Amino acid sequence: MVAYITPLIGGVLIGISAFFLLFFLGRIASVGGIVWGAVSAQPDNAWRWLFVVGLVLGPLLYHTLLDTPYPHASPLQWWHAAIGGLLVGFGVRLGSGFTSSQGVLGVVWFSARYLVAAVIFMSTGIATLYIVRHLVPGL
Repeated sequence: MVAYITPLIGGVLIGISAFFLLFFLGRIASVGGIVWGAVSAQPDNAWRWLFVVGLVLGPLLYHTLLDTPYPHASPLQWWHAAIGGLLVGFGVRLGSGFTSSQGVLGVVWFSARYLVAAVIFMSTGIATLYIVRHLVPGL
């Protein structure tokens, strides 16, 4: 049962955080945009760096304080992750944000457009994963 509650609590905390970031700072909780703004020396950098530090420290504190095991490392070589990261970064810039940001923003703003976009993105991802894993031999 605990395995189902933890992601739910995490999702609620992400939603609440997105709401407060929008309410108090007037900023959108888009991880790609926040990280890009932090590394590209935007004038209001302090909150962006605190956000990035929180992204790193949050999971470390979770696993340390609750004594839960860390996920296993990927069997992929480092350059696979580097190419994947560059492709994700390119897609984020091209698509104006992560799919998850679109979904979170859709909930915070009560925007049907963002929610529909997130459902389409996620459905496409699920369909692609199914095709790659089950219908294309050797991948």
